[in-house]
Amino acid sequence: MKRIDNLAEYIDHTLLDVSAVGSDIEQLCRDAVEHGFASVCVHPCHVAHAAELLFSEKPMVCSVIGFPCGATMSEIKMLEAMRLVDKGAQELDMVVNIGALKAGDRKTFLNDIFMTVQGAGHVPVKAIIETGLLDEDQKKIACELAVTAGASFVKTCTGFGPGCACIDDIKLMRSIVGNAAGVKASGGIKTYEQALALVEAGASRLGTSSSIDIVRR
Repeated sequence: MKRIDNLAEYIDHTLLDVSAVGSDIEQLCRDAVEHGFASVCVHPCHVAHAAELLFSEKPMVCSVIGFPCGATMSEIKMLEAMRLVDKGAQELDMVVNIGALKAGDRKTFLNDIFMTVQGAGHVPVKAIIETGLLDEDQKKIACELAVTAGASFVKTCTGFGPGCACIDDIKLMRSIVGNAAGVKASGGIKTYEQALALVEAGASRLGTSSSIDIVRR
């Protein structure tokens, strides 16, 4: 069993409520510093503010690309990645082209991720495959192609779709990517016990808006 000394270091402290305002981002960043979370994850419009607040602090600024449906044109995802990096994003979570994957169009699916990775430059990209919309074979293909395209992580869900983070998906995703990429569990993570079990199953990062409750348990 994996030894977990500090679960907070695995957590992307997330606020993707479309009604969030500046004071909410300020509180999010204060929480991240206080508890030592890996990052704050915010919508693109809040990246510059979060980057200013966390300048010289340990938590990173993470944002989302093509969120939450993934159906944005690939060149727009690439541009969005470029602009977010310019604004101070240090990690990017992009939603893959799920329709292309389900249609068997591997070329389009692969290129979509590749262009986002190119736009991000040195900044790691997490490919959100939206597990709740895929069968097991599609999950495997999605993970394989994401790594081929240069994604640094594969991620379960946006939290806006039908899926959630579950042990079986994390084990499957880790078995496919091995040590070539991280695995981020996201979607419905509410308790310390659940978070710990996901890390023990192979998750290297957790995305949740229940971060405070989890670490205080």
